Parts: sequence; structure tokens; C-alpha cells
Amino acid sequence: MKPLLLAALTGAALALPQSPTPLSIKATCTTPKLRKSWSKATTAEKTAYLNAAVCVTKKPSRLNNNGNSTLHDDFAIVHAKLFPVIHDFAGFLPWHRFFMTVYEKALHDCGYTGTAMYWDWVADSPAPTKAAVWDPVTGFGGNGATTRDKDGRRCVTDGPFKNYRPVYYNEEVQPHCLSREWYQDDPLSNIIDMGNSSYTPEVVNGILGISVFDDFRRDLEGGPHAAIHRGVGFGSGDMGFQNASPNGELSPVLELGLKLGFGALLTFWIDPLFFLHHTQVDRLWWLWQQKAPQTRTNEYSGLRLDYETQVSLNDVMPMAGLAADAVVKDYMDVKGGTLCYTY
Repeated sequence: MKPLLLAALTGAALALPQSPTPLSIKATCTTPKLRKSWSKATTAEKTAYLNAAVCVTKKPSRLNNNGNSTLHDDFAIVHAKLFPVIHDFAGFLPWHRFFMTVYEKALHDCGYTGTAMYWDWVADSPAPTKAAVWDPVTGFGGNGATTRDKDGRRCVTDGPFKNYRPVYYNEEVQPHCLSREWYQDDPLSNIIDMGNSSYTPEVVNGILGISVFDDFRRDLEGGPHAAIHRGVGFGSGDMGFQNASPNGELSPVLELGLKLGFGALLTFWIDPLFFLHHTQVDRLWWLWQQKAPQTRTNEYSGLRLDYETQVSLNDVMPMAGLAADAVVKDYMDVKGGTLCYTY
């Protein structure tokens, strides 16, 4: 059997349908499609994307985990159940690149003809709460309500997803409102900064200057990537970390985990904005690869989650039934393998 990208799947992950072991894909990319920043897209392009994303939240589940769940819930439950084995090691980057392409295909199945787009939170870091992604008409809606609901959540009240109710929470059937809780780094101030000091141009340029793949991955994952999850969702939001108390306060264990990067105790659910966030993470990896494409396009190093064996380009990436499993080497080059896009 080919080695899994992960040392072993958890029991929870194994509860999902398993895909057949994939064959390596070789394809020729002659006309790569451009993935745009949300702020640079036209109104028509944004509308088309949002309509398709709403469609994904209404399509029936492929995994049939629950009679009321949707295709969007499938993405959330697969990511959550695989969470302990797709974070905190080299596979974080290729697995999420794979995950983004599966979601992009779901958008296409809903009639969308464009490409995945990204939220350039580096450019928006001076004033992240004013970013174009929060527009109630041409974006994803804004912060959650000031008053919490009976479950302690701050429900999104505007935008195209205000009526969407995710089915799962903490891997259980717990329908709830889509919620966001923008993080305020200094509770004594009146400024919600969404942790923007972690993804300024200076910080990100420093990370892009790291020469070793797994060191770059570690700083990107535990720094800007984690900061955006916390900035958008904090403790109770669907982009936040779901071992917080109902009032949104973080436990000391979680605070420590955030300082160290992710950990086995952490998980979160998926706001539709998740995909723009992770396409930006993918773009930053691509930018890092472009600094030395001849060597970095296929540079992949670090220990598997057993902390003993080295990762391999031949490792298999699981998708738990949402799509056929994939091989790492087919997701290293955005213009090779099974991919054909650029930024």
C-alpha cells in the first residue's frame, strides 16, 4: 500500500468513506487560468462566484452523513475529521491546495465558469475590517451580531450567507447560524484589528524569505494562516477554533496552542470565506516557489506525523470520499500534474 501523506488517520477520519488509492496524473497545461484577488474582480465575477458558493450550501450532501446536510457541510466535516492529520507538518500545503481544487470543481458544478479567488489579507492588513470581502452585496457579509444568540454565537446578519445554517459543530449534528467574531487584539481599545500585526507585508515578506520548505510552511501555517482564522472567527465563529467556551473566551490550553501554531486539540468549521483565505495561503506558497522555480517547484521536506520518517512526493493525500485521493507530486506545480492555473 502506498504511504499516506499522514502517518495514520484518526478513528474519526476513518468513519468517513474512503476513496480508492489514486493513480498519479500527468497532464499538460498550456493555458493556465488566472486566480484573482477578490478586490480586483469585477462585480459580475464576484456575483457569479457568490451565486455558486450559495449553491454549494444548498446542494445535497455527497457523503450522506446526515439527511439535512449539504455539500458545503461535506467540506466542513471532511476538513474537521482529517484536521489532526492535515496540519502541523509538510502536507499542510499540498493537501489544502488539493482541497481548494475540489471546492473549485464544486463551484463549477454549480454553473460557475471562473476560477478560485483569494482574499489578499496582506494588502488589507492596515484595515482588515474594511476589506472588500465583507461587503454585504458584493462580498461575504460582515461581522457577526453584537448580541450572542442562545448558543453563544454571533450570527452573521447580512450578505448572501446570512440564512445559511451549518449542520455540524464539533463533529456532531448541531445546526447553528453561520457566525463570525472578529478578534480585537486590545480589548481596551475601540479598534478591531483582527490580529493584523501577524500578516503585515513586512511579516509575510520575512516568511517568504525563508529558504527551507518546511521552515517556510511552519511559519506560514502557524503565523498569518492561524491569525486569519482567529481574526475572523475567534472563539465562537465558524472560522475560529472550536474548543472555546460558549461566551467566546479561549482556554489557556487553546491560547498556548495558538502561540505554538495548531495542535491536535484544535479544530474549526468552514465559513464560505475559508476558501478565499486558503487560496491566499496557496498563492503565498506559489510566490515562494517562484523565487527559485527550478528547485522549489518540487521541494517537499519534513517529517510525517510519526516524527520519524520523511515525507515523500509519492505520499497519498486522503479526501475521505469527497473526491478521489491524490498524490502529493501532482499538486506541487500549479501548471503541472492535474493543475493549470496561475496568480
